[in-house]
Amino acid sequence: MTISFVSSGPGNPDLLTVQAVKRISDADIIFYDDLSAGEILNLAKKSATLLSVGKRAGLASPKQNQVSRLLVEYGRTGKKIVRLKSGDSSIFSRLEEEITALNENGLEFEIIPGVSSAMAAAAAAKIPLTRRVMSRRVQFITGHDFNGELPDDLNIASLIDPNCTTVIFMGKKTFPNLAQILLENGLDIKTKVLIAEDISRKEENIKKGTIEEILIYLKDIKSNHPAVIIFGPLL
Repeated sequence: MTISFVSSGPGNPDLLTVQAVKRISDADIIFYDDLSAGEILNLAKKSATLLSVGKRAGLASPKQNQVSRLLVEYGRTGKKIVRLKSGDSSIFSRLEEEITALNENGLEFEIIPGVSSAMAAAAAAKIPLTRRVMSRRVQFITGHDFNGELPDDLNIASLIDPNCTTVIFMGKKTFPNLAQILLENGLDIKTKVLIAEDISRKEENIKKGTIEEILIYLKDIKSNHPAVIIFGPLL
């Protein structure tokens, strides 16, 4: 196997799987996301080539088709390639587009799962995501579309379900708009919300409060730190 999609978790090397560490330390070339940089890259061997292909909201970054093309080009060399993706690579990481490019070019690959920031945030906040009777369902949604705006096809009925835990990825910018829509459609204004920033890193910050309190918090802060937002009956 020459191409490995390696999930780097939320950023702390201690949360990498054993298999992920093996692939990173053995790789000849590593394509890494912005949130996979830092300490995790220290695991790479000195001779490895490190190529940044990360995307961060509001910042200049490579186009997805460019990233896919690079994977194909380097994959044909026969060298050991690692595509390092933050969190778990199967969740909102555009993995499908990259593996489609590899499949179309007859290149073999493997996918190594990792700790999603959703699970890491819940663990850091010391809460479960499910509970018998009270919360039998968990849903993951993205907070922005291709244009960086709130998606217009969200299932509002599902999002206001009082027996469901909702995790929003990449939603700091659009949460005020989403919250207003949910409140107008019947979500209890007393619903508790958790926002977790820089999970597992030194800068980790967890804020809990009502929807109103979290909206005030988001209005006051001026940061581009990665975050997940969780709301539901278990907070």
